[in-house]
Amino acid sequence: MIRVLVTDDDPLVRAGLSLMLGGAAALEVVAEAADGREAVAAVREQPVDVVLMDLRMPVMDGIEATRAIVAAPEAPKVLVLTTFDADDYVVRALSAGAAGFLLKDTPPPQIVDAIRKVAGGEPMLSPTVTENLIRRVTADSTDTRRTGAARLVDTLSERELEVAQAIGQGRSNAEIAAELFMSVATVKAHISRIFTKLDAGNRVQVAITMHEAGRL
Repeated sequence: MIRVLVTDDDPLVRAGLSLMLGGAAALEVVAEAADGREAVAAVREQPVDVVLMDLRMPVMDGIEATRAIVAAPEAPKVLVLTTFDADDYVVRALSAGAAGFLLKDTPPPQIVDAIRKVAGGEPMLSPTVTENLIRRVTADSTDTRRTGAARLVDTLSERELEVAQAIGQGRSNAEIAAELFMSVATVKAHISRIFTKLDAGNRVQVAITMHEAGRL
């Protein structure tokens, strides 16, 4: 059973999300929070696997709450769910430690699927948000950034390069494993090394580096 904390300052949104998730198999909404401070307190009071986090809230916003939650030992995963798809919010949420980012108009089945993936350790990002972010960042890339990205990518082995390209194309761990004929455990091991070699903290940063290096 995946234990979920729903955080949003709109009580109707909280009620809707809780009702929707309550009907999904193997998911349980264990608490609700109306702002970031309540979310941080709720996580400290009971076991939580995934926090659904709004961004713009009173008292403490979702970005600061995310930063506080993921800093704790054995922290739950934070899945940001917002109406705002501005690039700066994506960057700040990911920098704060969010494991996923979805828009509130995402269909309910996809939200449920995202929660399950994030709980299993697989980052989840809205394809639209990811594409917009990569497009904006790479459009502003300087020659120095492109050269630096190419240098980092050149440190990857042939297999790591294939995995990095698949990450840049938005493939999940399971999809990469199937396409490259390897186990999911092996994919995860490759991804760990890719993060280190590309100095990346998440999959979006890997995709950006691959784009800047001209390898996608």
